[in-house]
Amino acid sequence: MTVVQGDSEGGSGSQERLGDAMSRVARQIQEEHGDVEATLQAIAASAIRIVPNAEECGTTYVIGRAKVESRAWTSDLPKSVDALQQRLGQGPCLDAVWEQEIVRVDDVAGDERWPEFGHHASGLGIGSMLCFQLFVDGDQLGALNLYSRTPGAFDDDCQEIGLMFAAHAAIALAGAQHEEHLRTGMSNRDVIGQAKGILMERHRLTADQAFAVLTRVSQDLNRKLVDIARELANTGAVPGGERRRD
Repeated sequence: MTVVQGDSEGGSGSQERLGDAMSRVARQIQEEHGDVEATLQAIAASAIRIVPNAEECGTTYVIGRAKVESRAWTSDLPKSVDALQQRLGQGPCLDAVWEQEIVRVDDVAGDERWPEFGHHASGLGIGSMLCFQLFVDGDQLGALNLYSRTPGAFDDDCQEIGLMFAAHAAIALAGAQHEEHLRTGMSNRDVIGQAKGILMERHRLTADQAFAVLTRVSQDLNRKLVDIARELANTGAVPGGERRRD
C-alpha cells in the first residue's frame, strides 16, 4: 500500500502509521472549534498530505444539482474546475456524486461520462480526479475533490485511504457546523433579547408585547425577525417607524 508522506512499506506497520496520521489530522481539523470555513480549509490542506498522489484539493458545495460553490481550495486550480462545472452544467460533482459516495476519474480527457467537461478540464492540466461525498443536506451536497495532473494517478489504495479521510473529515465538518449553529442561535437570542428590552423600557411593554411588536414588523416588512431586532438594537429605532402595541 502507498502510505502517507512517501512511506511505501506494506503490512500492519504502514496501516498503523496511516491510522496515526488520520488521528492527528482529525484532531487538527477539530481544533478549528466551530469555524466552518477554517475547518473546510484544514480538510483541503490535510487531504493532499494524507491521500497518495493528490496534488490539489478543493471542497465544494453543490446546490440543487446545478449550482457549484467552491468553499476551500489548495490553489486556484480546484476553483477553476468548479467554475467549469458550473458553466457547462456537467462534471463529477454535478452528476455521479449524488448517487455514489466515491467518483474516480482515471483519465479526465477520455472519460465519456462528461465529454465536454473532460476536454476543458484536461486543458486546465487535470489528468485524474477522485471525489468523495462529504454530506447530503436536502438539495445541497458537500464534496471533497482531489486532483492530479497525471492520468491514472489514483489506484484502489488511494481510493481506500481517501474514503477513510473523507469519513473523518465529514465528522469534523458536522461538528463544526453544529457548533456554529449553536453559536448563531445563542447570538440571535441575545440580539432579540436586547431589542425586546429596548421596547419594554421605552414603551413600558411586557416581554410578550415587545416580542409581538418585533414579530409584526418582521411580517410587515417581510424581513427576518433577528434582522429587525439587530437593527433596533444597533440604531435604537424600529425599522419602518416606531410601532407600539395597540
